[in-house]
Amino acid sequence: MSTVTVEERDDRVVVTLKRPDARNAVNMEMIGDLHDVCALLEASPKPMLLTGSDGVFAAGADIAELAARGREEALQGFNSRLFDRVSRLPQPTVAAVDGYALGGGAELAFACDIRIASQTAVFGNPEPGLGIIAAAGACWRLAGLVGASVAKQVLLGGIRLDAERAHQLGLVADVVPAVELPGAAHKLLDRMARSSAAALRLTKLVVDSPGGHPHVDDLAQAVLFETTDKRDRMARFLDGGRAR
Repeated sequence: MSTVTVEERDDRVVVTLKRPDARNAVNMEMIGDLHDVCALLEASPKPMLLTGSDGVFAAGADIAELAARGREEALQGFNSRLFDRVSRLPQPTVAAVDGYALGGGAELAFACDIRIASQTAVFGNPEPGLGIIAAAGACWRLAGLVGASVAKQVLLGGIRLDAERAHQLGLVADVVPAVELPGAAHKLLDRMARSSAAALRLTKLVVDSPGGHPHVDDLAQAVLFETTDKRDRMARFLDGGRAR
């Protein structure tokens, strides 16, 4: 992979966007590399930490490529299909956002389950200024994250959300100095690693389910109630230990 680096650990995969000459802009080569990452995580589910390099998460999609695309390319949804695949990964995903997350970069961060930001993080979707829409998820995913009013401020008004405002709105879980961002993100993943992988996977499925509650909740719980992991964890708790 030439546009990302992938570090596989026992309990997580760390993915770093790496196109420093283009501020980590999402191009077709990166889309292919990230599809390969998704295939890896679908075959061997682990939580993913996604971050950028050189003080930038991703400053947008590759404008030169967008300029050359027409109707047929739009209908293929190169970016939107990838970001949807990221959102549906079996285990939780965390985006550690340092610096700009704009356009397609913002949409990639929105597709992750949780975002942590550095104090310099900035989220925005300037696509209408280029004569297009934020068509890779922001037009509906951002409204789900921060509400329709704020989403319209960003998507229609061109307002950018700095780290503190994003935190106030619940778009990011925490804001830390840039040097502390990797440690804060890994601390969150450490907490996830102490949980049941099956419970995390089913919780994500239930939270993302568009409907069917409470029946989908009952089915997920029924699966977990029959696992040895659940019985062992609860036995430790009842014995006075701490579930981990």
